[in-house]
Amino acid sequence: MHPTITRMREVVAKGNEDDIKSLLAEDVTFQPPTYWATWTGRDPVAAVLGHVGNVFTDFRYRRVMGDGKDWALEFQCKVGEFDCVGVDLITLDDAGDIKHFEVVMRPYKTIGALRDAMNKRVMTDPRFLKFKEALS
Repeated sequence: MHPTITRMREVVAKGNEDDIKSLLAEDVTFQPPTYWATWTGRDPVAAVLGHVGNVFTDFRYRRVMGDGKDWALEFQCKVGEFDCVGVDLITLDDAGDIKHFEVVMRPYKTIGALRDAMNKRVMTDPRFLKFKEALS
């Protein structure tokens, strides 16, 4: 397994932005499961993933599939009272940093709960006034 993927499995669920940031390319793109938009840039993506790590509970990766630059990490967790299954789709760059990160999840009710929890967190994080520029 690629060292970045091994490290990612250790840090993502903890919600520590600095640890997450160390895995990301400067121009990383992130596509969340809650809306059709893309976050671009190491600082905004690390901030979003840091908040997600604090919203998810009982998080664990169940399976890891991939090779080279392309990886799929199946996870399960809870968002509030709702169970969730999802997949992190990861593309690494030539340096081994995460270049693209996309999350797909189910069921729909859990995605709604995640969207609500993230909106509450982001609304109270003043950095997101600046990070709005990183959302397309």
